[in-house]
Amino acid sequence: MTSPVVELADDRAARRGLRLFLKRDDLIHPELPGNKWRKLKHNLEPARAHGTLLTFGGAYSNHIRATAAAGKLFGFATIGVIRGEEHLPLNDSLTYAERMGMRLAYMDRTTYRRKHEPDVVDALRDQWGDFYLLPEGGSNALAVQGCAELGAEVPGFDVICCPCGTGGTLAGLAAGLAPHQRALGFSVLKGNFMDGEVERLQRETYGERRGDWRVEGGFHFGGYAKRTPELDAFIDDFADRHGIVLDPIYTAKMMFGIFALADRGAFPNGTQILAIITG
Repeated sequence: MTSPVVELADDRAARRGLRLFLKRDDLIHPELPGNKWRKLKHNLEPARAHGTLLTFGGAYSNHIRATAAAGKLFGFATIGVIRGEEHLPLNDSLTYAERMGMRLAYMDRTTYRRKHEPDVVDALRDQWGDFYLLPEGGSNALAVQGCAELGAEVPGFDVICCPCGTGGTLAGLAAGLAPHQRALGFSVLKGNFMDGEVERLQRETYGERRGDWRVEGGFHFGGYAKRTPELDAFIDDFADRHGIVLDPIYTAKMMFGIFALADRGAFPNGTQILAIITG
């Protein structure tokens, strides 16, 4: 599955001599949009082979929703380990996951920070039996391979941008680009660890760092799922200009960052920029 590319007519880019395009990965699939599909695509077969997939996420995680939907669509059981305590009634995301057949478990935040350590995983296997383990956010070597396929879909662009939560999309995207292209990721989390995560995923997948890429860490607006009146005003203005509602967790922060960098003169005149709306 591929997604359409549309040019965005916006004076904030035009006055800097830039052309800005959106790749509407959010339109790939109604239940498995954007990078969720790309990350899950190559993980489906091992999940089916095991019969059960276990993964992690917060109470509002789109990854949890998409994984639950994938299990329903492709015929394997799913378990979602949710950070924190259970709160009833369930929110819309977890209600949807349960409706798709996902079994939900809850893990205290202290243990959750150690979720991939062997003793925690062993305890989960004692509780749930055998399963295929998919990391939080779905970012593993197979996910990177799926995201690398983006490279073949974006010829002709100079800079390709994506938001970064776990680093898998940027790791794959950068690896799949042509030598003259570069990838720019916008971290939605506080801290300076995203570069290391992207490189770790590339080395896990390919044995080396690949592609021309960097992470921009200045547009997280306070951290994951944090927002400010400035970001909310940007989202409203973007919707008025273009009829597209950006999500405040990922794509709004990326688009805000692109315009801010353009205003600072970060992109040479004539640059063609593609922003991936990851869904």
